[in-house]
Parts: sequence; C-alpha cells; structure tokens
Amino acid sequence: MLRILIIPLFVFFLNESTAEENYFLSLKYNKVNVRYGPGLDYPIKFIYLKKNFPLKIIDEKENFRKIIDYKNNSGWVHRSQLKKGNSLIVLEEKILFNNFTKYSKPVAVIKSGRMLIVKKKENKWFKVVTANYTGWVDNENLWGY
Repeated sequence: MLRILIIPLFVFFLNESTAEENYFLSLKYNKVNVRYGPGLDYPIKFIYLKKNFPLKIIDEKENFRKIIDYKNNSGWVHRSQLKKGNSLIVLEEKILFNNFTKYSKPVAVIKSGRMLIVKKKENKWFKVVTANYTGWVDNENLWGY
C-alpha cells in the first residue's frame, strides 16, 4: 500500500520540476554576450543588441542560463544580463486593436518578427507598445509568454 502512494507523489514532483525548467526572461541591456558554454572563459558565440528581447531559459548552471530565441539560436548568458520577461515576438502578421476584442477599431498591422513590450494582460489579450503604437493583440502566434 505504501508503494502505491510513493509512486504518484514521485511522479507529481517530477512533473512539477519539469514544468518549471523552461521559462521566459528578457534581456536587461542593449548589448549581451551569448557564449558557447556556461562560464566567462568560454568564447562569445554571438551578441544580442536589443534590450527587452525575449528568451526562453532551457537550462541552468550556476550563474549562467542556457537560452534559446524564437529563431532557435542558443547559447549561455550570465544571469545578471537577464530580467523578468516583459516582451513578445510576433510570429505571424497580426492586427493591433484599440481594445481587447476583435470587434474594436484596428490600430496598426504588426509584421512578423516585431518585438512588443507587454504592459498588461487581460484574459487571452496583451496590451502592448511597439514603436509609436499602443494597443491590444490576442495571444495567438506570439513567442515569449
């Protein structure tokens, strides 16, 4: 009887830990080095030049986070270069609306690859800012939340 209880608890904690493994953060600075490995002694693989750019964290080792972006570029970034996620990338062209309904006035067309800064979330909608526009987009075909 005891074995039956232990196995479900183990599976519960196993599932709980894997659910927390992948999460999103954003770049804290306009220039962030991405390295081949989890340390400052590893060479720089490439450099991000966009503050607030969203990244998925897929692994951790001490003070480094293994990241992947929406184009599947990956590498290691020091945790001091990252902050809580507040941005999204548009994967397919979207319409920016005046309010959080598809029946409200369209504000602009947002092209694929555009970064959006999230100001608020309401059900399946995000209030975002991009360039000179503020409005609402639904949560479909977005990367970073």
